[in-house]
Amino acid sequence: MGALMVIFSLQPKQRNKRKDSVEDELEMSTVRHRPEGLEQLEAQTKFSRKELQILYRGFKNECPSGVVNEDTFKDIYSQFFPQGDASTYAHFLFNAFDTDHNGSVSFEDFVMGLSILLRGSVQEKLNWAFNLYDINKDGYITKEEMLDIMKSIYDMMGKCTYPILKEETPRQHVEIFFQKMDKNKDGVVTIDEFIDCCQNDENIMRSMQLFENVI
Repeated sequence: MGALMVIFSLQPKQRNKRKDSVEDELEMSTVRHRPEGLEQLEAQTKFSRKELQILYRGFKNECPSGVVNEDTFKDIYSQFFPQGDASTYAHFLFNAFDTDHNGSVSFEDFVMGLSILLRGSVQEKLNWAFNLYDINKDGYITKEEMLDIMKSIYDMMGKCTYPILKEETPRQHVEIFFQKMDKNKDGVVTIDEFIDCCQNDENIMRSMQLFENVI
């Protein structure tokens, strides 16, 4: 989660608090995409008004139009993983944040997802993770979808893994995880199977926590 937090929470010089609030509201009215009011977002997320102000300033600094497209998202995200190729994983991550599938991520999309990943319950985080792995959004995870995500993570981490991973390592891990998750052996993993397996398998939960660290 560290990469996205650094990207969009860079705080500019301290300003008068009242002025901050007024300027934030004015900024929200001038960008191409106008986000919901801070009060509404405060009610919908687990961020305070001040945290939302800081996040909004950082988001607007990177995305003056008020929305971020996939290419910009990839460019920003890849800065944090120069040792590997983050483009494919950033593509999957972008699609998970783009909840209405319109090809752009608004400030609301961003903070709603960030709220779950940083402060959500285990159930909420696992629901979000399932959505990430369910690449075609049909309500199921196939072995190939899981492998695509796993490969993209290894590609992104590049040479920073030790010992250096063999090419077949992602597939081996997916075979183990999928066998555990696909309880009824029908070739797909449902959200109930995914959550139940993650909550009851310490090794998988540890892997999920590592996965959070690269978001």
